Amino acid sequence: MAQTLRDIRTLKPGEFTWHPERSPAGPVAIIVSIPDQRAHVYRGGIRIGVSTCSTGKPGHETPTGVFTILQKDKDHKSSTYNNAPMPNMNRLTWDGIALHAGKLPGYPASHGCVRLPMAFSEKVFAITHVGTPVILAGSHADPVDIVHPGLLLTGDATSGFDAAVAKLKGRGLPVNEPAITVLVSTASGEAALLENGRTVATSPTRIAAGSTLGEHVLSLIEAHDGGAALRWHGIGYAESHGVSVEVPQGSILRRVGADPAFAAAVHDRLHPGMLMVTTDLPLHPDRRSAEDFVIMTA
Repeated sequence: MAQTLRDIRTLKPGEFTWHPERSPAGPVAIIVSIPDQRAHVYRGGIRIGVSTCSTGKPGHETPTGVFTILQKDKDHKSSTYNNAPMPNMNRLTWDGIALHAGKLPGYPASHGCVRLPMAFSEKVFAITHVGTPVILAGSHADPVDIVHPGLLLTGDATSGFDAAVAKLKGRGLPVNEPAITVLVSTASGEAALLENGRTVATSPTRIAAGSTLGEHVLSLIEAHDGGAALRWHGIGYAESHGVSVEVPQGSILRRVGADPAFAAAVHDRLHPGMLMVTTDLPLHPDRRSAEDFVIMTA
């Protein structure tokens, strides 16, 4: 591990590592470390690539938070910046934030987008889909395995667990399914279910008064232990550089409950790559809208 970290730190502008054989299949997640000017690509919870990148320059800073890919365009040209080419574009917001190929001078230089080396952007474009989570952060934790012996938002296993798991086994990655995200806010005391970026259900949450969950993204990987549990990958993140970020093993999933009708709507949509995002920020329209999935922290 020390050698891997040392290699990552010494990458020069435009350089990257790419080892897809480390995890040939599974849900993809991308973490961009703004202070380090590095983009990390995980598949099935295992890091398969790291690249240098260039984020927003002063006055055009790249926002931090949780995003999902809204649109893909291999030959995109900017309607905002004089038809500038943005190859292999993975759109994160409708107002101009995206991952795409571009110049990498070795420091933040974009108008808010995340520029990647051309060859790396091609590899990333080939494995992402609408709904792939992208975390733009000051600090982050590598994914950790979380095994939860029950369904999301209901606590322990229930009589419907076997049926939900059976349905899960028959479904593929979101490239073949709607992109499903569950947002849970301790500040709002609310959970929202999004399908392809649109809110389809909401519910009050049952979380201990005054408690916090932290900023985390959990991605459903698969049924586990012969179908007796669900396996998730959890990623913690923070806006600020140097903040210690940890993902509590299993405790997040155990602490969150919602109305039975809301939980049933979630369980009906279970598939690998489904996201649960927790935040201690409110789910206000200025931070998230039905048409533009994003949880902004800055």
